Amino acid sequence: MNEPVSLPIASTQRRMVSFVIDDLVVSLFFIIIFYPQLSSVFSSVTEVNEMTLQSINAFISQNILVIFAIKILYHAVLVWQNGMTVGKYIMKIKVIDLQTGQTPNFSKALLRASIRIPSEALFYLGFVLAFFLPLKQTLHDKLSNCVVVDG
Repeated sequence: MNEPVSLPIASTQRRMVSFVIDDLVVSLFFIIIFYPQLSSVFSSVTEVNEMTLQSINAFISQNILVIFAIKILYHAVLVWQNGMTVGKYIMKIKVIDLQTGQTPNFSKALLRASIRIPSEALFYLGFVLAFFLPLKQTLHDKLSNCVVVDG
């Protein structure tokens, strides 16, 4: 049986702002890592046409696994190390393991981060759960047995 969470559950508003901040940080990583490729894709763009869209799609398909790996590692490592991503740190919220009340171990943090990918890809349906569950858990929180609390 899970112990009751002693810290206040983080509000969905703070979690949403944290999500946006984290997406901006991860996007900055993408821009830095893929700058040479992105420059070549967009250097010849004078208008958005079929050729431009094909170039963008080719870039994404060539790098999709790296993009997923960056997103997963960003969330898994930071949550495992201190329970917070950059967005969570700014919003003063953190992830804890429901069983221990501590920062999740690496396997839980990795599971949580991995489940985020399909949740985002499927129209953020996994995130919608937070609006309906008593502990405001998303699908990746629920399946990893974690909760986000005020930090």
